Order: sequence, then C-alpha cells, then structure tokens
Amino acid sequence: MPHPVVLPAGPRAGTLRIVHLGLGAFHRAHQAVYLERYRQRSGDASWGICSANLRSSIALVDGLREADHRYHVAQFTDSETVTLREVGVIEEALFTGRDAEGRWGRDLEALLARLADPETRLVTLTVTEKGYFLNPASGMLLADDPMIAADIADPARPRTAPGILVAALARRRVRGIAPFTVLSCDNMPDNGRCARHAVVQLAERQDATLAAWIEREGAFPSSMVDGIVPAMTEADFTRLSALRIDDPNAVVAEAYLQWVVEDDFPLGRPDWAADGVEMVADVAPFEAMKLRLLNGSHSLLAYLGAPEGIETVYEAVSRDDLRRLLRRYMLEEAAPTLVMPEGTDLKTYAVSLLARFANDSLRHRLHQIAMDGSQKLPQRWLIGTSARREKGWESPCIALGLAGWIRYTAGRDARGNAYVVDDPLAGRFVDLHARHGQVPEALVGAFLAMDDVVPSALATDADFAEAVLAAYRRLTEQGLEAALAYLT
Repeated sequence: MPHPVVLPAGPRAGTLRIVHLGLGAFHRAHQAVYLERYRQRSGDASWGICSANLRSSIALVDGLREADHRYHVAQFTDSETVTLREVGVIEEALFTGRDAEGRWGRDLEALLARLADPETRLVTLTVTEKGYFLNPASGMLLADDPMIAADIADPARPRTAPGILVAALARRRVRGIAPFTVLSCDNMPDNGRCARHAVVQLAERQDATLAAWIEREGAFPSSMVDGIVPAMTEADFTRLSALRIDDPNAVVAEAYLQWVVEDDFPLGRPDWAADGVEMVADVAPFEAMKLRLLNGSHSLLAYLGAPEGIETVYEAVSRDDLRRLLRRYMLEEAAPTLVMPEGTDLKTYAVSLLARFANDSLRHRLHQIAMDGSQKLPQRWLIGTSARREKGWESPCIALGLAGWIRYTAGRDARGNAYVVDDPLAGRFVDLHARHGQVPEALVGAFLAMDDVVPSALATDADFAEAVLAAYRRLTEQGLEAALAYLT
C-alpha cells in the first residue's frame, strides 16, 4: 500500500470571483488544484470558485454541498507514490441541467446572478469541444442544434454554456458592469477564439449591439491544460478507502499537471505563476503540441485498442507494437508539423508522454477517450495531416488511426460484442454503416466526405483516401497486429 502525503485545504475565501462552467473531475483535479496551491502559498482567500454543472450529475452538486464543498484529489506518480490533497476552493456548487423529473435549470437564476455580480472577474470553462456548439471544420455556430435553437428562442432561460455567458453578459451591459474574462480550458486549438466565436455568434442572433459590445470589450484568452484525470471507478474508491479516504466526491489523477495561459485579464486574476501556471503571450504552440502529441496519441490507442478488448491506456502501451506506433506517430508525423518556441525539446516531451501513459496507477479507459471523436479528431489529427499533405508528406499512422475510428463507430468489437458509441454524430454513423458497411470503398469515402469533420483538402485527396482505405482493409481483414506490422 502506498504511503501518502496528505495536504489539507487552505483558508476559505472571502469573495467568489471565479465562476466555472463544467463541474467535473478534470476541473476539480486541475484548475481547482492550482488555485488551492495558490491559496495555501499566498494566504490570499479572495479568489473562491462557484462551479456549475450544466448537463448532468446533480448528485455531484448535492454531494459537494453536503460535504461543505470540500473533497480530495489523489495524485498518483505511480502505484506506490500518491499525494492526497484536500481542496476547498470550490465554495458554491450549482446545477442547471435536467433533473430526474426532466426539469431544466434548478439553479439557473442563481448562476446568472453570480455571473452578473460585479465581484465576478473570471469565468473558466471545461464543457468539452461539443459544449461550444461550433462546427469543428468551419467554426460556425450550430444554430440549428436544438439546444442552441432553444437559447435563441428563449435567451432568458439558456441551457448551453454560450447561452449562459450571453445572458449574463447582457445583464452586466445593462448595469454598466465590464464583461468578465472568459478562459477556456478545453482541448481545442485557439480555445479562447472558439469561446469568443460561440458567444459572439449567439449574441448576434439575439442583439447585435450586445454582440458588438462583447466583441469590443470582452477578453477571451486561450489556455493549454494537461493532466490525466480518468473517470472514477469502484476500484478507485476502493483504493481510496484503503488510504482512509471515504469521500464520494474524490478524484484520482496523475501527479503531473500543466497549465499554460495567455495573460489577458482586464479585471485581474490570481497571481498564480509561482504555483506552476505558465503565463505567456501566445499559447498556440503549446496547445498544438499537446493536442497532436498527447491527445492525438490517446485517440490512436482508443480507436485501435478498444475494439480489440484493450481496456486502458496502460494496457495499450504495455504492447510493444502500440508503443512503437505512438513513438513513430509523435516523432515522425506530429512533431514535424509543430513550430515551437526556442528551447522546446519535442523528443523529450514525447518520451515523457510514453512514461506517463505507462503509469500503472491510472485506469484511463479507452472508451472514455473515444467519446466525441467527430469533435476531437480535426484538432488532434486532421489539421496537422492537412499541413503534411500540403508538403506532399504521407501520414500512415493517421491513415491507420482514421481506419480505426471508422471501424470503432460501427459499435461492435472484434469479437462482435456491442458497445455504445458516445458521439454527437452517432446517429449518422449508424446510417453510414447500414448503407455502406459491406463495401469498404463506399464506407471510407462516406466518412471522409463528412465536411463537418474532415477538412475539404483531405476529403478530396485521392492518395490520402487510398491510404485510409488500405489501412481499413488490413485492419478489418487481417487484424490489428498485421496492420501495425505493416507500418514497421
């Protein structure tokens, strides 16, 4: 049994100046931990968090309230080394999603009031790529989505993160209060720009003068977040019980954390650079590095490994052939597409990622990583692959990855067992497999023709399409081992 270091929570805040949208495990193990570090070091208790869950898990919100908003984070370096941290910076928890009776917005008014409060300086978001309701290929607002359509029709009762931000900013404008800073913490390139686009485009559907005010006065810095936080399992709670932690709100995570933030905060921010937050003028290179190397590698493991019955990242990288695939992908396909600041060693970063993936204390499930692939793959694989194709470079690892994704979306593993494909476009996948599943050329062509996922330059690239088709045939006809062997 590991011998943990236990760190208690710091002092309570006098003021709630941060509102977070997307109360979940990652937020509790990442942004909240950074603020807890800051509070303990500085003694400054003026940056408390109100955190809101917008879509699911009313039980988490109520559980935090019952626990006086304190919970534990277990940060594992490996199976024998763990730091237990009590976190107390989330001092208000709200729920605006749909409850068990189908009612929306239990705490919506409380959230809007908090956002409109002059004391609120900063709003952070972890709502995942799909929570911005933007077309992944074009960046345009999905105005026909039922959730966005509802926000346009009834802006006073918003259901989406962009709708909530627009409604709150409208209140601040009427009251003569400057807009809060919106800091996206989601895995997207230019995530601040995405947040701005979503908010401004939705505001334009409601009030052009409001949209112009947000565009002119609002600040939407980008950030890059890193730290592996798997979904909690019963095994995780059992491990915590062995460490004498009986906390239904606890989170298990790796010890590694990184947060790179563009320094654009007109209303102020915590002075958290001393606590590990990297404040920079341009976060884009770091975003691209993490998305293409870490997240891109995760997606390769998910779409190739999950249908083979491989459950976790650790199990996947324990296979020599998948480990070789990741190394080749990171160093030969992804790294050459990156332009990094002087002093950044991409080879060292790639080696460190392989070591992190081999952390046997984390059970990071491949099916969890595979969620929402239609929203993630443009940023993780396809933008970089488009850049490679412009130079005439081949991308055999990504061709195999896309073949794996297409196979994964069929919803059946290599043994014929069914699983749930959790993706906003899951219904379309079912239709494509029903119509083309017996003809690989037609199926691959139909997936590459999805213009809201695949950039047009790749969709019309005959050589790339042939590489994906060949990889799909090898994968489905000869199996994963043969498909990987072909690359080496």
